[in-house]
Amino acid sequence: MKFYDVLRGVAVGIIWTITGRIKYMNRDRLPDNDNYILVGPHRTWWDPVWYAVAAYPKHFIFMAKIELFKFPPLAWLIRAAGAFPVDRENVGPSVIKVPVRELKSGSRSLIMFPSGSRHSDELKSGTILIAKMSGKVIVPAVYQGPVKFSQLFKRRNTTINFGEPIVVDRKDKLDKENITKYTQMIQAAFDRLDHEVDPDWVYVDPKREKK
Repeated sequence: MKFYDVLRGVAVGIIWTITGRIKYMNRDRLPDNDNYILVGPHRTWWDPVWYAVAAYPKHFIFMAKIELFKFPPLAWLIRAAGAFPVDRENVGPSVIKVPVRELKSGSRSLIMFPSGSRHSDELKSGTILIAKMSGKVIVPAVYQGPVKFSQLFKRRNTTINFGEPIVVDRKDKLDKENITKYTQMIQAAFDRLDHEVDPDWVYVDPKREKK
């Protein structure tokens, strides 16, 4: 058993202890025999774990801010979980090359948040570029559940809903028109998936709510 699988088992135990069961919707929409890019709106600092648990047995890599790698024990743990560092102030080519290489030649898929931040609604083009260069589909997903640390222990319902894969045509130039087209497709998928879970659910960013 790989250490990733051990971490996944630990994560499931913690999740069930703190929040209770998680409901998974439409897991049959996940590709069975190929890598893919799992994307969602970034609503909590723990949603990468929730997505990875929900899509198991697929293994994933994901981007994490470089500051998290400055503490050696934490750096070792998150690397083992599939994280690789990204310097948000000085974004280099590795932010594209690492996931493209793994998607094309490795055994792991990619978890990515197109907004890049938990406090942004603007979808950036990085996901689309990686999909085009790797030739892998984008699978949209949404998380509805606790968004504050204090809410985790109230055992509120948590749901992960997976959407239909989005194919980025490798013949498409990534000009402004096509980037807009694909980002709108991704955002529309998020909206549709949220509505499938709960038509009345509205996400409120805790940081903005506090202000």
